[in-house]
Amino acid sequence: MIPSSPVVVGVVAVVVLLVLLAVVGRLRGSSSEARESKRAHEAAQDRDPPVEIGETYEFGVTDLTDHHSGSEVAVGKVEGFVVFAQDVPGDLSKGDVIRAKVLSFNEGRTSADATFVTKA
Repeated sequence: MIPSSPVVVGVVAVVVLLVLLAVVGRLRGSSSEARESKRAHEAAQDRDPPVEIGETYEFGVTDLTDHHSGSEVAVGKVEGFVVFAQDVPGDLSKGDVIRAKVLSFNEGRTSADATFVTKA
């Protein structure tokens, strides 16, 4: 039988509350990487993009991901500015260097959509 004295119930409640607060704090707490990412995002919002629509840029592929369009896109950076290149060949891999032509900016002008031109 579990003791049900007010002191035991209070201690258990406090322990449960502390565990819940620790879990929530861990989930909501920012790591240094998350803080740096947020700072970089805010800085990107305050600067003009280092790329221009219609121009072609060379960059390394840092990731391949599914775009909201449903197709796979290559992700890379030009002077720290994120570029999503669509119409990539199936044999493209992380680390490949490509050329892509910038087509448009996102709403906040913190990244750009481009179309694959060629491997560099």
